[in-house]
Amino acid sequence: MSDKKEKKVRVRIAPSPTGTLHIGTARVALFNYLFAKQCEGTFILRIEDTDLERSEECFEKNIIEGLQWLGIKWDEGVLCDQEQNHIGNYGPYKQSERTDIYLKHIKDLLSKGKAYYCFCSKEELKTKKEYQMSIGQPPHYDEKCKQLSAEEIEKNIAQGEPFIVRFKTPIKKIVFNDSVRGKVEFDTNLIDDFTIAKGSGESITPLYHLAVVVDDQEMEISHVIRGEDHISNTPKQILLQEALEFPQPKYAHLPLILGPDKSKLSKRHGAVSISEYQQEGYLPETMINFMAFLGWNPGGKKEIYSIDELIEEFSLECVHKGGAMFNIQRLSFLNAFYIRKKPLMELTELCLPYLLAAGLIEETNEGEFKIKETSETIDIVWLSKIIQAYQERLKKLSEIPELTDLFFKEIEYDKELVRWKNMADEDIRKALDKAESVLEKIEAEDFNKENLQNLIMPEAEALGAGDRGKLLWPLRAVLTGKKASAGPFEIIEILGKEKTMERIEKAKTLFK
Repeated sequence: MSDKKEKKVRVRIAPSPTGTLHIGTARVALFNYLFAKQCEGTFILRIEDTDLERSEECFEKNIIEGLQWLGIKWDEGVLCDQEQNHIGNYGPYKQSERTDIYLKHIKDLLSKGKAYYCFCSKEELKTKKEYQMSIGQPPHYDEKCKQLSAEEIEKNIAQGEPFIVRFKTPIKKIVFNDSVRGKVEFDTNLIDDFTIAKGSGESITPLYHLAVVVDDQEMEISHVIRGEDHISNTPKQILLQEALEFPQPKYAHLPLILGPDKSKLSKRHGAVSISEYQQEGYLPETMINFMAFLGWNPGGKKEIYSIDELIEEFSLECVHKGGAMFNIQRLSFLNAFYIRKKPLMELTELCLPYLLAAGLIEETNEGEFKIKETSETIDIVWLSKIIQAYQERLKKLSEIPELTDLFFKEIEYDKELVRWKNMADEDIRKALDKAESVLEKIEAEDFNKENLQNLIMPEAEALGAGDRGKLLWPLRAVLTGKKASAGPFEIIEILGKEKTMERIEKAKTLFK
């Protein structure tokens, strides 16, 4: 914890808007957020959009909305607000708006001979690389342009020749202490004169390594907490920091998230973006709890943590070095837990969009709801009873239409589904007659779970301990048309007397 006290903690998440918010990026954002909050530091959202060809506004919006949905709030950074596009005093927080800042440092490196123009074409570089590989050499730049004269450079620039700016990599060892991995060493003999900018004529566009180093300096970033896929970038960025005489932030490289086959998590393993998990009906508190344990564990048996508890417990010292296995079963278990804890009316509101999208219900102009198939008006209280009956069964919100469609449409009966074990048609008919005779005695206003259970269960128990299903199974099957559902008494109470009797009568015609 000592490094937190050396200076004010300032951390950042810096996604590129070239795709939707990946769960790996969200996990990195969470760890930065927890670290900042724990030590009363500052958490910054910076958009790294130097790749203008692939960066899109829709992806930036997706990233911002995804972090907001998760409840990961940043103290400084980009906003999606028409009146205010960022908060904080270190902006702008989009790299595309910081070009002048970068150009000053690029020119500084060029003037001091720490970087140089390279006019080699892509085709030329590709040919050299293929040749080196063909003779068993590791591909590397042959430094052809390193010795160009000032006159040659000026001539090429004046003619509008496309170029890149290469950093002159000194031969040395880079050693840094990683808060997760410990002492890390790199030999710069293995690092080419890497690219920090590109352009043509008088136009120069900064590239990733230069931009990130300048931004971290200008925004006074104290700790860089990111995925281990960036660890190979660290020596290059340290070299730039040294060349520009910038202080070095403290580094912590988090383990990658791995799929079931132990390869890096990707689309072939299933959903990978936060918006996909949101659409599938995972809750934000589920995602926070799940992501926190991807590569981190405080020890002990406790598995359920609120965000405040995570802030209290989090430490980089407890981050694992090995890859973090993504377990969808674990994610679904956590989501079911949080769904069960949701207040009923809040859960009902969360389920409504899925029922609407499935075409089971529709909203009227007056803000009411009706069953689409029958145009019957329904209210939120009736819908909440349906949700309550399935709250214990839900693993994700998107399951609600398939589980509950029996309340919103006519049922097509599968005769064999109604059959309990080897019951004959005549016996099934008698069971349904028995259930019907009991239900007919109950007034519509008394059609509640308790009364239904008190009257029907004795009839079922009378058949013997192992034979209750002879009455209960056919009854539940004809009411739901499903192999699995909520209990028959909850179903009957929600359907009401009229619909219940109609379904029993319709089903009885199968067993004449």
